[in-house]
Amino acid sequence: MKGLVLAGGHGTRLRPLSHAIPKQLFPVANRPILWHGLEAMRDARITDVGIVVGDHEAQIRESVGDGSAFDLRITYIRQPAPLGLGHAVLISGDYLGADDFLMYLGDNIVRGGLDEVLRRFRESGADATVMLSKVADPREYGVAELGVEDRVTRLEEKSPAPRSDLAIVGVYAFSPAIHDAVRATKPSHRDEREITDAIQKLVTDGRDVRAHVHTGYWKDTGRPESLLDCNAALLEDIETRIDGQVDGETAITGPVIVERGAMVSRSRLVGPIIIGADATVSGSYVGPYTSIGPRCIVHKSEIGYSILLEDAEIHEVGDIDGSIVGRNAYVTSGRPSTHRMLLSDHSRVSIGS
Repeated sequence: MKGLVLAGGHGTRLRPLSHAIPKQLFPVANRPILWHGLEAMRDARITDVGIVVGDHEAQIRESVGDGSAFDLRITYIRQPAPLGLGHAVLISGDYLGADDFLMYLGDNIVRGGLDEVLRRFRESGADATVMLSKVADPREYGVAELGVEDRVTRLEEKSPAPRSDLAIVGVYAFSPAIHDAVRATKPSHRDEREITDAIQKLVTDGRDVRAHVHTGYWKDTGRPESLLDCNAALLEDIETRIDGQVDGETAITGPVIVERGAMVSRSRLVGPIIIGADATVSGSYVGPYTSIGPRCIVHKSEIGYSILLEDAEIHEVGDIDGSIVGRNAYVTSGRPSTHRMLLSDHSRVSIGS
């Protein structure tokens, strides 16, 4: 079985952040989202993986390389424009050949592994198995209706009146039958080939399409609030590890990771948090569910439930909460107050007088 990871979208819901960095490379718990998916593939004993890339191909190639760091063999497949998930399968046909394959959306995080969806796919002999998860507002998702033995009877894409609360998670197992189904579909009103249309084609043609209802954590990280939520969820799993320097005037509560080369002085750290390599935290409070990226500087500031990308600097700013600060951004203040920010790379902000 091969893997197919989709990493070619523009990330419009994350703009302006995604103008400079592809959404699949945003860090959660200080590691790119895409890496989590690749590691899940590896843990499912898939070794050959195609990555569908777009305009940010160079950055993704630089981050992933040939896949050897993940014990994978990576092949890059260029998508000229984000023309839908079905289109990504269509252009990957030569790479996938006659093999079964697992498709994973590169901006999704699925905790709990892929073994169960693959086991159900293989044991049922189905033409396709889709991962589903119950959601509070299914209008934002493609959803599936199920019959006996978890057979999919109908799919619909972002309906204003959905007939199911089972959202389609970004994980699919396919037999080669999906290729004919994709070729038989036409672009939707969004001018995209929808993978839901291709799966519905399988259902309509009487092919065996099954579901696996995932009860663990899943998040589509396409929005800023989803990135923060996902960052917090992954930080829940960390254990204290101090590889950098923490002085005697710093108080630590809860699980905290301080990476090699980082320096923390005269501060209060309340975990779960992670402080990246070569970062500096001085005279500051860093609260729960915060990831501070490599080479960041936090000086005489208070920050919690936030993500700082590499080389960002925060100086003398109080009560930063629920914020994402891009690479090389610089934030300073003349007086303490409460601030909420979404800053792209190389931003500069001065708050107060």
